[in-house]
Amino acid sequence: MSNIERTLVLLKPDALQRGLVGVVLERLERRGLRIAALKLMHVDEALAHRHYGEHQGKSFFKGLVDFITSGPIIAMVLEGKGAVEVVRATMGITDPTKALPGTIRGDLALDIGRNLIHGSDSVETAKREVSLFFSPGEIVSYTRDVEGWITEPSRE
Repeated sequence: MSNIERTLVLLKPDALQRGLVGVVLERLERRGLRIAALKLMHVDEALAHRHYGEHQGKSFFKGLVDFITSGPIIAMVLEGKGAVEVVRATMGITDPTKALPGTIRGDLALDIGRNLIHGSDSVETAKREVSLFFSPGEIVSYTRDVEGWITEPSRE
């Protein structure tokens, strides 16, 4: 299969507190994405600073760090054809009040600061972010019998 990508997805503390992990994960799996790694964890300040480093110095940086460290999260690596874009489209835009109905944020969130989910914004970012949360040995690649029913085989 061509265009198989990996992307990092974080289900933020609000998703866990609201009991939405299963609903959100189901939406991502139903799109045809495979779970390559999954763990429940607490993000410490050091990891939060590395993850949100590009926002350091911005007015909302402290709020991001405080929120992501406020409770447990689910970190996962999803893989599939065009995984980065598929996750981003399924999540909806950052501001849930402007996210389309049918997206995770559009259906399940109301506030930009409590928008349930993070997904890498590019293949390059995904590689960096995956390495922050997972060691290579924690990521499992496999195929499913259903793969041929999700995407066409490569014709290359």
